[in-house]
Amino acid sequence: MSYDDGPSMFQDQLAEKVRPFIDLVDNMRSIGIDKELPLPAIAVVGDQSSGKSSVLETLSGVALPRGTGIVTRCPLLLQLCNDRTVKWEAVISYGEKVFDFDEPSEVVNHVEQAQNELAGEGLGICEHLITLKITSSMVCDLSLIDLPGIARVAVKGQPDDIGAQIKNLILKFIKNKRTIILVVVPCNVDIATTEALKMAQEVDPEGTRTQAILTKPDLIDPGAENNVLEIVHNKVIFLNMGYVIVKCRGQKNIDENMSITDAIEEELEFFQNHEHFRSLLREEKASTKCLATKLSNALVKHIKKSLPQMSATIKERLVEVKHLLSQIEDRPPLEPEEKRKYLIQVITDFNDQITQLSNGDMIVEENLFELMRKEFTEWMKCLENAKSHYHEVMQQVVDEYDQKHRGSELPGFSNYRVFQRVVQKLVAELKRPAMMTLQTIRDMVQKQFDHLSRESFKNYPYLHRVSMRKNETIQEKQSTIVKERIVEQFEMEMQVYTQDEIFNKHSRMEGTAEGSVHDTRSKYPELLKAYYEIVVQRLADQVPMLISYFILKQSAKIVCSEMLDLLHRDDTDNILQEDSEIEQYRAKLQAQLDCLILANDKISSL
Repeated sequence: MSYDDGPSMFQDQLAEKVRPFIDLVDNMRSIGIDKELPLPAIAVVGDQSSGKSSVLETLSGVALPRGTGIVTRCPLLLQLCNDRTVKWEAVISYGEKVFDFDEPSEVVNHVEQAQNELAGEGLGICEHLITLKITSSMVCDLSLIDLPGIARVAVKGQPDDIGAQIKNLILKFIKNKRTIILVVVPCNVDIATTEALKMAQEVDPEGTRTQAILTKPDLIDPGAENNVLEIVHNKVIFLNMGYVIVKCRGQKNIDENMSITDAIEEELEFFQNHEHFRSLLREEKASTKCLATKLSNALVKHIKKSLPQMSATIKERLVEVKHLLSQIEDRPPLEPEEKRKYLIQVITDFNDQITQLSNGDMIVEENLFELMRKEFTEWMKCLENAKSHYHEVMQQVVDEYDQKHRGSELPGFSNYRVFQRVVQKLVAELKRPAMMTLQTIRDMVQKQFDHLSRESFKNYPYLHRVSMRKNETIQEKQSTIVKERIVEQFEMEMQVYTQDEIFNKHSRMEGTAEGSVHDTRSKYPELLKAYYEIVVQRLADQVPMLISYFILKQSAKIVCSEMLDLLHRDDTDNILQEDSEIEQYRAKLQAQLDCLILANDKISSL
């Protein structure tokens, strides 16, 4: 079927009063605001073979997919834009795909292709929206969402629960309080048993946002006209928005290639000459033209009610998008000299942050120094907990000395080596928790360095990879150094040494007389306890200082130095190559920002 040239049946519509409101909502939906704020819409609902497709064809002026069973397998947003300067053009979009075309006969193929890609080949459905925007001098200003026809029984090739799937999909749209429910019902069926109307009544029990369309008036049995009139006059099932009766092309008309323009003219003649229905024309309750006007006005009314909340949401999104754009709008300059300066600045900024982090002047995610302090406190607790074991073993050695360790010496004398070996053994057991503390601190520092790398170089994958790799390598080398130093520290502790003055000071603190020639082994536990306090004090500070210095302070310096080495290379373009998705994301955000600014301006003007 080709598109019909000729005067528009909607040419007397006051488009300048309707179009801005509908454009506003379409614009907001295109940038995804409908995911956060329910937007005013008209959802078309009907049982299969109710005449829904015929109504939409008459309103849009183009043929849509037809057939038996489920024809509409994805929600189809029909955006109709009246523009007297445009003969006919269309844009179909779904997912990330957009196609422009200017031949009306291509609509069916494009819609079917979109449905096959989204819902798969066959008879299944899906919730992904297809948008078909038609701009022409021959259409009304209106936006409608066509939903799959309600099915009761699955046919071959359909899921067994296809009926439930369709109902769930329909409910997703019509339960929105800002959605006008356009229920399509044939005149030749009992309206009370219509599944589409039942679903509308479930979500809109008072009928405040439900508009019904009665189709196929030419197929009613003679004598049933008064029943139809009572329905149209709102005397059977009351709907606040009322009823409109239309006569669209039937299958016989389509087989005979009747154009939509001719169908509209035939519709007008049908109602003008109908003995019972002619009065409905005067009452503006009959014809597709009347339906289009009612729907446009109803949609605009809904939009006006929603403007305050829409305005608030747009302002919130404007702030969000501007913030997101500000994070990625900075891009490398094109001139080589300026690009090198830009690289210097990027690396310098990163190095400054690493330095600030290592000095405690910057907090990334969590306070690194607070985390380290907690871990070093755990190390101290480990030392404290080892004291009781140490004292217990020493007392046991003293008590058992005469039985197990005494040599040729007289009673009261002792073999210093025996006690030295016990001290060495017990102190050596602290090496493992010291190494565990090292590993934990290394993981903390590396995590925060990596975080700075991601944030500083998120637009530059090469710099990100290099900094992450350098960070890991440096941390590994520094960990090896610290391990060696800790091993050295524990090897030094094997000497069992401290200054006499320091030892005597701790001995007095433990209550042991200083320098007595009459000391016996009974005083050894206190003496050895005093020595262990000295060991604990040394290790409590020395291990954390080694870890902090090499893992944090030195690592930060080395990372900064090695990042600066990149400035000596000649491949600045490669170093500053942006992520392939960044440019697309930036363009997407910019488009959203432009749309939001436009929507905000439109709301302000409205």
